[in-house]
Amino acid sequence: MAKIFVEAYGCSASFADSEMISGLVVNGGHTLAKDATESDLNIVVTCSVKDATANKMINRIKSLKSSPLIVAGCLPKAEKDRVEKFTDNASLLGPNSIGKTLQVIDSTLRGEKHVALEDSDLTKVGLPKVRLNPTVGIVEIASGCMSECTFCQTKISKGDLSSYRLGDIVRQVQTEVKDGCKEIWLTSTDNGCYGFDIGTDLPSLINSVADIPEDFMIRVGMMNPMYMPRIKKDLVQAYENDKVFKFLHIPVQSGSDKVLHDMKRGHTSETYKETVKKMREKYTDFTISTDIIVGFPSETEDDFEETVNLLDETKPDIVNLSKYSARPGTDAATWKQIDVGEIKRRSKIIFEQINKISLENNKKWIGWIGKVLFDESINNEIKGRNFAYKPISVKNNVEIGQYHTVKVTDATTNGLIGKIAS
Repeated sequence: MAKIFVEAYGCSASFADSEMISGLVVNGGHTLAKDATESDLNIVVTCSVKDATANKMINRIKSLKSSPLIVAGCLPKAEKDRVEKFTDNASLLGPNSIGKTLQVIDSTLRGEKHVALEDSDLTKVGLPKVRLNPTVGIVEIASGCMSECTFCQTKISKGDLSSYRLGDIVRQVQTEVKDGCKEIWLTSTDNGCYGFDIGTDLPSLINSVADIPEDFMIRVGMMNPMYMPRIKKDLVQAYENDKVFKFLHIPVQSGSDKVLHDMKRGHTSETYKETVKKMREKYTDFTISTDIIVGFPSETEDDFEETVNLLDETKPDIVNLSKYSARPGTDAATWKQIDVGEIKRRSKIIFEQINKISLENNKKWIGWIGKVLFDESINNEIKGRNFAYKPISVKNNVEIGQYHTVKVTDATTNGLIGKIAS
């Protein structure tokens, strides 16, 4: 039996995969190492969504390749040749091949390279796991997506939408809560199209999970705007349950309908604006998170200004800003690219704009008093979230998993600062 180190990068689904891989490791009779220096074998669950991220993954792979290594996640599936260029001997495990984890481990420990990149029929619900955070249960509700975005590698990595059965997900959430989780993340490549392939939808899932008679909160993960017209009415109602964080991650990517068409996003800027409007009309304090890409190959200066105007109009609380980078295998990678210097200029403008908007939004919370769940530890500092999923730091000593009544005393661009009120 071996000591195995598992680490993950990227989205919440990637971290959920690493928890399941760790669970299979332990169930297979192996033990988990605390770091790569004390392990017999290393497993790195990779992300390939951006060029900079992929480069970071390659550097990490190179630093680990002197020991037995398994490269898992999106990068080996999307860019197998690139991974093998830097490490001939590492085994490869795809994001939808987790059921083969123990076979790949056994082969690698024997010194044999094992490539398992094909999709398996195994659902990711109900697998054993070792949680990264005892308070948070990450539950994958589907794999793949229905989109064909011209800039994105995810479809290459994860394929078409495959939703997991609603009842299986509910039973998984029950297990997470029974094990002590106070916060459940419903996550997938795109939550917006959950269930379309099996005759259900996201609002039905949220309602079923919220009906579980225990004390916990639900964070609904990223959903693309193109599916909002189909589920918006029921989704707004599903958020009425007090267990659901008043938080929505809805990536618009651009304020220009021409650019959105070129991206094959399947939605317009109006789709995004209408969703934001409906949520904020229904719920006074509601956190909107979105994504913006600057420098897409067909983005003109006028297109860029439309994005600036969209952000000014909708004032999202959180913006995940990305400078466009061509990803191998995507359509847009073959198009004429915008000058890197121009992309940096546009990125700087948006960066300053979203910092200003975020600070303005966060300052509105000063003086608020309410219940906060302390759910994460970052650099030995424990942070909490209120009902709108606003991150809150306090100077008091608190423990992860605790609820406290907190008064917000200050705000930054990244969150709120408070003190224990009771």
